[in-house]
Amino acid sequence: MTANPAKWRSVAKRTTISIGILLLLSSPWTVKTAARHLDFFHVRRVEIDGARYIAPDQIVSRMRIDTTASVFDDVGPLEQRVREHPSVRDVHIERKLPGTLIVRVTENLPVALVQAAAGLVPVDASGKSLPIDPATVDVDLPVLATRDTAALRVLGQLRQQAPALFARIGEVRRLSHGDLMFRLAEQPSRDILAAANVTADRLTDIVPVELDLNRRNLRAVEIDLRFRDQIIARLP
Repeated sequence: MTANPAKWRSVAKRTTISIGILLLLSSPWTVKTAARHLDFFHVRRVEIDGARYIAPDQIVSRMRIDTTASVFDDVGPLEQRVREHPSVRDVHIERKLPGTLIVRVTENLPVALVQAAAGLVPVDASGKSLPIDPATVDVDLPVLATRDTAALRVLGQLRQQAPALFARIGEVRRLSHGDLMFRLAEQPSRDILAAANVTADRLTDIVPVELDLNRRNLRAVEIDLRFRDQIIARLP
């Protein structure tokens, strides 16, 4: 069988490029410095990973990459500029040769919508406002009247530890005597009463209670967690 010269030249070219990239990955600093000036290694693509509430163009604009940037340039300044975004908790930039940067973002997640003069404002577990527009991004979050630090703390714990229960909460209120009321966004509604220092672990104690009630075809309108080692389910 006669070999196709054009095909073999193409294979040889791809093999040479692959070998060259592998050598660069393991090469000394001087070789990588020289490679920075080659057009072949200019940044032509930026991939964003982990962004749910942040628009990718906000991240790219903060990086401020010009047309002469190389994938071998120091990514430290790029990471610092992205990290200054209020919704970014951490960021790590990786290189994918020959011309792609992968930006892996860890977001500062919203845990509630707080009433403000301008309307509902997304906030994180510390009460910091986040630049998220509820009109353009799906932010189905519990509503709070104020930036209640205890309520926000436990909501942050719930979002991490028990996301299914967190997703059910529609509203959190501070009661007159200091306790907290978590209203589940269900019909008919159900309230969970808890002490001011309630933890996410304590709130998840309602799950086995609900399962037991469901097995008996019963439904509580209120579940009270304020008493040590007791759970009181009030029926209609």
